[in-house]
Amino acid sequence: MHIPSGASQTVELLPFETALALSGQGDSYDRSRWLYVPDFYTEYRYILGTLGANPLICIGVNPSTAEPGNLDNTLKSVRRIADFNGFDSFIMFNVYAQRATRPDDMDRVLNERLHRENMAAFRHVLSRVDGDCRPTVWAAWGAVIEKRPYLPGCVRDMVSVGEEYGARWVCAGKCSKAGHPHHPLYLRKDEPVRDFDVNTYLDLIGG
Repeated sequence: MHIPSGASQTVELLPFETALALSGQGDSYDRSRWLYVPDFYTEYRYILGTLGANPLICIGVNPSTAEPGNLDNTLKSVRRIADFNGFDSFIMFNVYAQRATRPDDMDRVLNERLHRENMAAFRHVLSRVDGDCRPTVWAAWGAVIEKRPYLPGCVRDMVSVGEEYGARWVCAGKCSKAGHPHHPLYLRKDEPVRDFDVNTYLDLIGG
């Protein structure tokens, strides 16, 4: 369980580029296999995933306690579905970078700086995809997107960044009656990903 010590505005944030430059200097995980930024446990997380040329980029709402070698059940499901669908790696990314096991503990007000650095991280993730592959972004946040009014706007910003790289948006499993894409937990390991019209979805939910 991770409960934030306070609003993220009160936390000293490493800019993404700084956190990226500093990551991988320790020996707490295999740097040849993992991308983890920042690479220490703190109140926020930009990126967690495995290294490869064609990752399945899964988008949740906010990170929780997972780290390299210590994946939670959601991340284990993400890895299985990436493998089944022919991706050579996976990246767990989030609409909002603040760690909170309970989404109700997330910031009440958007931290603009945290969001800006998170978008820099998203751009980096997309730029790492092999030029022969189109980045595949898996919308997987479920109904948790309703927890804070600023979250759909964050997704809209992600869509804009994705357009720069020709990103393909997908979902897996059945969408909810409200249109929300299914969360990775409890999906079958052989669940195929399929195209997801993220712009129509955002219009539907008022994002």
